[in-house]
Amino acid sequence: MEKIKFETENGEEEFYILGETTLQGRHYLLVSSTPPEVEDGEFSVLVDMASPEDDFYDLRDIEDREELVAVIKVFNEMFDDIDLEV
Repeated sequence: MEKIKFETENGEEEFYILGETTLQGRHYLLVSSTPPEVEDGEFSVLVDMASPEDDFYDLRDIEDREELVAVIKVFNEMFDDIDLEV
């Protein structure tokens, strides 16, 4: 499973990329700090704000609740064995 590293206030943290999707031209990642085989782990849905020409991610939390609900719905449809909730 692919991992991604983030620089945070607590130093460098590693997250598992559980899924990726594009919705209305925006790229989204479903990530978790716990391994995918762990049930009831916490997750985050992030949006990539980098431009298509950039060769890096500019990942941010989704602030708009309607956007977050729509993206979570897509991820729930992608995976039969998970039920994400806002």
